[in-house]
Amino acid sequence: MRFVIQRVTEASVKVEGEVLGAIGKGFMVLIGIAEGDTKEIADKMIKKMLGLRIFEDSEGKTNLDLNTVGGELLLISQFTLYADCKRGNRPSFIGAGKPEMASQMYDYIIDSCRQQGYKTAQGKFGADMKVALLNDGPFTILLDSDTL
Repeated sequence: MRFVIQRVTEASVKVEGEVLGAIGKGFMVLIGIAEGDTKEIADKMIKKMLGLRIFEDSEGKTNLDLNTVGGELLLISQFTLYADCKRGNRPSFIGAGKPEMASQMYDYIIDSCRQQGYKTAQGKFGADMKVALLNDGPFTILLDSDTL
């Protein structure tokens, strides 16, 4: 499982011109799910993401987590995080989770964040989405379950 986390001052996602989700200060997260990913892996990734202390405190040090600053989440499914570009110029996506499993895992991640009290907006699994964001910093973190 891979999360690309961008600290944002605002972010939104549209499908067919309609805004499906929008947030203010928080994290816009691209979520890639691989074959073999489990709820246990998702729980570990969620815990790490929510615990990241990448917001500035009163002294300008990145020392505050999402909860402390009242941050929000925009979670976007992104199978292309599992692009394999080793051969040729056309990526292969065979490492990405099958749609049915990946969709269920994506929903699990969203539900888990909401159950923990975070305002959580989302995209639409499998849709052609247009994501807009104002990256704050810029500050981008890559979490990969293979390296946690």
